[in-house]
Amino acid sequence: MKKQEILSIGKKIKEIREKKNLSLKDLSNRTGYSESVLSQIENHFISPPLGALLNIAKGLEISVGQLLGESKEEPFVIVKRGSEVSVSRVASKEGVSYGYTYKSLGIGKKDRHFEPFLITLEPTSIKHEGLSKHDGQEFIYVLNGKMEVQLLDFSEVLEAGDSIFYDSTIPHRVSCHGDKQAVILAVIWSPDGK
Repeated sequence: MKKQEILSIGKKIKEIREKKNLSLKDLSNRTGYSESVLSQIENHFISPPLGALLNIAKGLEISVGQLLGESKEEPFVIVKRGSEVSVSRVASKEGVSYGYTYKSLGIGKKDRHFEPFLITLEPTSIKHEGLSKHDGQEFIYVLNGKMEVQLLDFSEVLEAGDSIFYDSTIPHRVSCHGDKQAVILAVIWSPDGK
């Protein structure tokens, strides 16, 4: 992948689904997302949050790395600044910002059981979507700025140097707090490594 290339995640999901001869209905049955939502994701009308990516990858029986365009795997990986795989969250084909951009920091490492991401949370006026949940655990460390985390009815604002570690089966949402962007390191663990 080229330096700083922005991945069209919807296109990749559709490509892999079709290669595996799965219909939208098949993938819907495997993930719990409606055919309509999956179609909107594939056609880049909506962009899935990280938790949804884990669920979709699991439904496709692949790793998140493969979903992010990973072509080969090595026993170790070094990601130099500027060579990360970026995935931007947009609300529509028109490119309306949805609140964050994430960069995979583990792509290329074989047999990994967790996914590290560098995430930039942007201030946004777009109404927050519902809470997300998936198998596994998440660890988040705030590098700069302020972020708000919601776990069911609990809500807290975290600042640079703060962290949170939780079971991702708890419905949750992470967003920018205030009018300045925040940067976080997020590590997502999945029990089956996919």
